[in-house]
Amino acid sequence: MVVFSLVASHSSIDLETVARLSAGAAAISADVIEKDNAVAGMVTLATCNRFELYVHARSSDDVEAARSSLIEAVSQHSGLSEPQVSQALNTLHSDAVPRHLFAVSTGLESAVVGEREIAGQVRRALSTAQEQGVTSPPLVRLFQAAAKTAKDVGAQTALGRRGMSIVSVALDLASDLQDAASLSGGVSPIAASLPGSLKGKAAVLFGTGAYAGAAMAQLLQRGCTDISVYSASGRAETFVASRGGTALDETTLPAAVTKASLLVGCSGSDHQLTQADLAAMRAGSTQQLTAIDLALTHDFAPDIADLPGVDLLTLETVRQAAPAEQESTLAEASAMVAEATANFEQSQNSRSLDHAIVALRRHTMAVLDTEIAKVRKQHGCSAAADQVEFAMRRMVKQLLHTPTVRAKEIAAAGDAESYLAALDVLYGLKISPETISTAITSRIEGETAV
Repeated sequence: MVVFSLVASHSSIDLETVARLSAGAAAISADVIEKDNAVAGMVTLATCNRFELYVHARSSDDVEAARSSLIEAVSQHSGLSEPQVSQALNTLHSDAVPRHLFAVSTGLESAVVGEREIAGQVRRALSTAQEQGVTSPPLVRLFQAAAKTAKDVGAQTALGRRGMSIVSVALDLASDLQDAASLSGGVSPIAASLPGSLKGKAAVLFGTGAYAGAAMAQLLQRGCTDISVYSASGRAETFVASRGGTALDETTLPAAVTKASLLVGCSGSDHQLTQADLAAMRAGSTQQLTAIDLALTHDFAPDIADLPGVDLLTLETVRQAAPAEQESTLAEASAMVAEATANFEQSQNSRSLDHAIVALRRHTMAVLDTEIAKVRKQHGCSAAADQVEFAMRRMVKQLLHTPTVRAKEIAAAGDAESYLAALDVLYGLKISPETISTAITSRIEGETAV
């Protein structure tokens, strides 16, 4: 079993390319897994600033074939050429895979370092893959370890206590712009004494997904109680039923936008608010408007910023404005990620000889059963035969103890091949490092399902 990842994020390419790579992300894994190819399982992590594929190849010899099939699938769904996709996606192998995912899940790789939403996005990526039936036991263990690492870093470092997020930074910027507009207009800001407050402001939220939920919570926390929600897919009613706010439709949206001080775009739908649309909705309005576009594919046309009285904040704006974390906090979190990576690798190595241990036990027990059958054939089901069987099984169990312990020690040290070679020399057992017995696979899948 070999796990590798294909990674594209804000740190290596522009967000427009990330958005194009993410197009059809939900369908890519199903398309690839359905085909008879080198991909045994995968998990897709697509957020506002990253597109990452975590892939379980059937063997080390299948990695390049697996990568090629994924490049082809992403190209078909994104409209980018295969060379463009290949260049955009960086390939990670070996311990670089858990190290990167653990850093991502803790927020160390985020545009806003330490953001709290990413841990939930990593968990949801795994849940989605499990619901689609496209993941595998090694990937489940990888993502579960990432979730645990994020939880530990959040609980034990200041990175988690800061509670920073893309939404919170964006709303901080919006609040500053609103306060500045109030001051320049000669009007005392409503909550000038409360930095980041949006008390008394009217907001329109576009979208009903996870980011929209986070934005709603932040708006309420900052005192914004006049919140309307619009969903092009018609899910606004369901969204506000559990969170509050007013659901909008095509008919009521213009009036809500006219009185709004704040627009927050989180939907990423095909229904983009154009400059002409917004100008018509704001005709005659003198209300200062701040539009926050957190959607990767843009809910608002970029040129709305050219309209009078309209400010536009984008993901790139937020990334540049995000406060830097203290060096000591980053070092502490990075050390925890490094330790978690080492522990995960050791745990994975210790499993690498499970199939060899099973093979050795089966071989030994088969020999034992043959000899016991000879004893019973000669002596029948007598008390003496029972005592001989008991003694022989106890002896074999003791003889297998040391090879089993040594197998786990050698595997943890990363030297599984020497153990396999010894089994070949001593017992004639030829076991491929890639082979997993049916019993072990069933056991792992059972653990995963719990």
